[in-house]
Amino acid sequence: MKSPSTAPPAVLLLSGGLDSTTVLAVAQHEGFAVHALTFRYGQRHATEIEAAKRIARNAGVVQHRVIDIDLTVFGGSALTASTPVPKDRDLSALSLEAKKIPVTYVPARNTIFLSYALALAEVAGAADIFIGVNALDYSGYPDCRPEYIRAFEEMANLATRAGVEGTTRLSIRTPLISLTKAAIIKLGTSLGVDYSATTSCYDPGENGNACGRCDACQLRLKGFSEAGLPDPIEYATPRKRPRARRMAR
Repeated sequence: MKSPSTAPPAVLLLSGGLDSTTVLAVAQHEGFAVHALTFRYGQRHATEIEAAKRIARNAGVVQHRVIDIDLTVFGGSALTASTPVPKDRDLSALSLEAKKIPVTYVPARNTIFLSYALALAEVAGAADIFIGVNALDYSGYPDCRPEYIRAFEEMANLATRAGVEGTTRLSIRTPLISLTKAAIIKLGTSLGVDYSATTSCYDPGENGNACGRCDACQLRLKGFSEAGLPDPIEYATPRKRPRARRMAR
């Protein structure tokens, strides 16, 4: 890994969740000096902000900025309004429902976040922006798809001084986009990620414990199970265990 003084800068969106923390480890493993951005946007799962602070501090990023924006003024999501967060959904049906955007989708969230990252990239002289979107084990959000990322990258290179002058080609880096949750966890584990510091829950309790029942918790638990590894975080409800198969008589 390059020393901080010689490492190329990169901007990374850090939510405090499993995916973005894995991406942070990937970016640093590739030798980037990471400038991390976290957003307090009115989300009910604000415990992720404290998680992001811990993760950024432990990873030794160049800088970590927590930016306040208020997406509750628009509403339209169970994460920014009083709409109940769906619980106990059948994960096997999520892929079939991909065209039906869930109520946990926050309108234009990734576009807003990436726009901030783009501004910081221009100031920091970074050619790479990292984001932990995933198009396999996810809840069907439109701004997690490869075609969206390609479109934003094209726009970014039309909208920046470096892009117009031809001095830098900006790249939106999505190292997890084609990985299953289990593969992401295995990758992060191989890079030394401490997943006990992360949080993924859409609707944590007052003590910050994950509910274990929302889509994000279920996908996380499924990922750890398929990776053959224990999930190190605490859950408010007992985790579901597979039923033992009955022996044929």
